[in-house]
This record gives sequence, C-alpha cells and structure tokens, in this order.
Amino acid sequence: MRLTIIHAGLLEYEKALALQYELLEKRSLGGIDDTLLLLEHPPVFTLGKRGRQSDILAPAAIIEREGITVVETNRGGETTYHGPGQLVGYLIIDLRNHGDDIRQFVRNLEEVFIRLLAEEYGFTAERNPKHTGVWVGDEKITAIGIAIKHHITMHGFAFNVRPNLNHFSLIVPCGIRDKGVTSLEKLTAGTAGGSERTEVKFETVREQVGRYFRKVYGYE
Repeated sequence: MRLTIIHAGLLEYEKALALQYELLEKRSLGGIDDTLLLLEHPPVFTLGKRGRQSDILAPAAIIEREGITVVETNRGGETTYHGPGQLVGYLIIDLRNHGDDIRQFVRNLEEVFIRLLAEEYGFTAERNPKHTGVWVGDEKITAIGIAIKHHITMHGFAFNVRPNLNHFSLIVPCGIRDKGVTSLEKLTAGTAGGSERTEVKFETVREQVGRYFRKVYGYE
C-alpha cells in the first residue's frame, strides 16, 4: 500500500475542512492514494457530533481575547481545542485497505502514539477503556475523532506537542471532567526536573509521526 503525506503548515480549520472534502472526493474516485494531511491550526474550539455549547466554559469575551474561534464539525466525539504547537493529522484513507474495521483502525491510530512515545521519548502511554485517545496517566496527549463517508475516513487526531495547554481549561475537553491534558513538552520538562518550557522540535515530531504511522498501518 502507498501513503501520501502532505505537510500543510498553519491552516485555518474551515480551509482544512474544505481540503479534506476535496481529497475525500479524489480518494473515493481512485484519483489519489491514501493520504495523511499534517498541519497546525490557529486557536479554535471544535464541536463534534456529541459536542455541546455548554462544554465551552469561558465567556465569549475571554474566547475573543484569546483569539479563539468556535466551529461545529461532523467528526466523532465532543468538544476539543486545536492550536499552534499541536500536530493535527487528517486521514483520507480507504478503510477497505484495512479490513473495513473502524474499531481496529482507531486502535492502530492509538498504537502509533503509544509506540512513538515509548520508543522515541521513553514515556509510557496507554489506551483508556472508557475514552478514545492516548493517555499518560490521567492526562490525554492525543485526541482522536474520525468520520467515514463511503468507506473513506476523514478527520483524525490531534497530538499535543507544545500547544498552549491553558486553552484547554476554557472547555470540557472531549466531555471529560475528571481528567487532564498534557503535552510532549510538559512531559519532557517534568523528566528534566523543572517546569520551564523545554525545547521540543515540532518538525522532528512531525517526521516521527509520519514514520510510525507508515509502520503501524503497513504502508511502504
């Protein structure tokens, strides 16, 4: 199997969504290979199919002050945050190449980050039986939300490399009130014994995610 990886840089959520639909149509017609779109978003709260306005805790004035937009979307899941320093991956992939099994597909996506964090950074990350995504202890480091149209996936994951974690406190992330959110930068700072911002090279992590994605899913 072949996989195309596109690095789209910093892209507004609505523009990225339009690009996904464009790629989705091309993939459904066989015009492109399976595609992994890697990018960052300006600050935005997105409400999935089960998202509620009540998940946004901050008043409108604070959201405006922080430069955060709010968008409703068709992905699975509830409310989450995207922003600079977070690696977002959109998956335009024919599920029939992966047994047409969405549960296993999501488990494989979790496995990408479990392996990457263990093998590259020495952190133990796990699945949570009640909540989709990847967790380090009681803190989520990778959120996952997928939609499927005619066997083709869209949306995907958000991996916290070095985002502004304070923005997560303005919402109920993924509808979960009793757990936290972490990032690779925060974990790395913790192992260094300090709270200062630790240098985590975003471009390096982006390359690692692409490499582990190919490995876990069996691409060339």
